[in-house]
Amino acid sequence: MVYIIAYLTAHAGKGAEVLPLAAPLIEATRREAGCIGYEIYQKPADPDTLVFVETWKDRAAVDAHFAEPHLKAFQAAMADLLIEARIELVHPEKVEVL
Repeated sequence: MVYIIAYLTAHAGKGAEVLPLAAPLIEATRREAGCIGYEIYQKPADPDTLVFVETWKDRAAVDAHFAEPHLKAFQAAMADLLIEARIELVHPEKVEVL
């Protein structure tokens, strides 16, 4: 599995505008082959920061997701609302904690 944590920071007071724009993205992404989980969270202490937590079958599924029209449409819609977007890919290697 591959995990993605994406942090989107909207301009001050614009976080609430991102949520309805994300709904079609979330719905379409959850139907993609290889998508195991796709959730969005809004930070309680900073409502202009949204966190996407994604679980994918493999890297090929992630690569296919990045080419999807619904993701590109969401990115275009967000262009004027966001001040920062940071995406972290976490590969499946687990660490044993003793």
